[in-house]
Amino acid sequence: MDIGIPREARPREHRVALSPSGVRTLVQQGHRVWVESDAGTDAGHPNAAYESAGAEIAYSREEILQRAKLVATVYAPLARDYEQLAKDQVVFGFWALPATRPEDFQALQARGITAVGIEAIEDEAGNAPVRTSMSEIAGSLAVTLGSSLMLNDFGGKGILLGGVAGVPPAHFVILGAGVLGRAAARAAIGLGAQVTLLDQSVGHLREVSREVHGGYTTMLATRPNIEMALSFADLVLGAVAVSGQRAPIVVTRDMLQNMKPRTVVMDLSIDMGGCFETSRPTTLASPTYEVDGILHMCVPNLPSVAARTATKAFTNATLPYLQTIAEKGIDDALRAHPDLARGVLLYRGRCASEELARTFGVECTPVPGVED
Repeated sequence: MDIGIPREARPREHRVALSPSGVRTLVQQGHRVWVESDAGTDAGHPNAAYESAGAEIAYSREEILQRAKLVATVYAPLARDYEQLAKDQVVFGFWALPATRPEDFQALQARGITAVGIEAIEDEAGNAPVRTSMSEIAGSLAVTLGSSLMLNDFGGKGILLGGVAGVPPAHFVILGAGVLGRAAARAAIGLGAQVTLLDQSVGHLREVSREVHGGYTTMLATRPNIEMALSFADLVLGAVAVSGQRAPIVVTRDMLQNMKPRTVVMDLSIDMGGCFETSRPTTLASPTYEVDGILHMCVPNLPSVAARTATKAFTNATLPYLQTIAEKGIDDALRAHPDLARGVLLYRGRCASEELARTFGVECTPVPGVED
């Protein structure tokens, strides 16, 4: 099968969908892999590394998208790329379609592709290998970046996350006790912060006690509890997600009024629309803005700043699925891997997700044969 790895088109996205090692694995299995020139440079993988792995280097995005039967990306192609996509092509990447514009969704349907949303791939127990690997990285990075944003020169109030002898540490409030939230809690506790985790699921909060040891408080994420936690927070992390849906808004603008001035809020649910009413996407070149005296940071592709680590983790999580699709074709691959089938958002142009069907008011057509 012809497999294409385009250079990422989102601003300041430094990751690449496959490392040279992953490319070599596919080439050794008899597949032809096309890598767009300089796709892996920011992640420490120059063209020569891909050529050594057996890849063909393509010198335009159009060539990659038009040649490949299977396109593997970190973030799915942008709306301006849709006209390059072909009927029956499989495009593998973070799609975040619940947060897209209706006209873009309709344009994508018209291309007749199969869109696999790697954020939605999960087994019956809800384990999501790709989302988990990126969330672990994002959680650790959130603590690094958030601790910097609290300093004076970055717009914060001049608070050290872990405090010092005789001076209490910062209060770090985490909304969402999933993989990202727990990773952030571990990192913050290691630096000495006072950590409070809130989640709507008592089960998730119980998991925290198994994975995170000491130095934290848990609370059920009711509105009164969220308001109370926000009132004493110095740093707030939004890590709220509902699989296949837009992130719910859990912090409204009026709730900011009860927060201490210059508190930093980081909305890492922004990929799926954000969980703060006042959130809008930012970049690491200009990461923050202020609303009602509260500093907001809403960078959607945070793992990108650790591009080499993130690319390796991304490859580890996605390569088994790419191998199966390349070897069996999409239909047999979906039958062999129900977890992969759960990630199918569009199947040959038809909406295959009930959540997307409700969001855009279209008919949902189940993936054929998956439940045979």
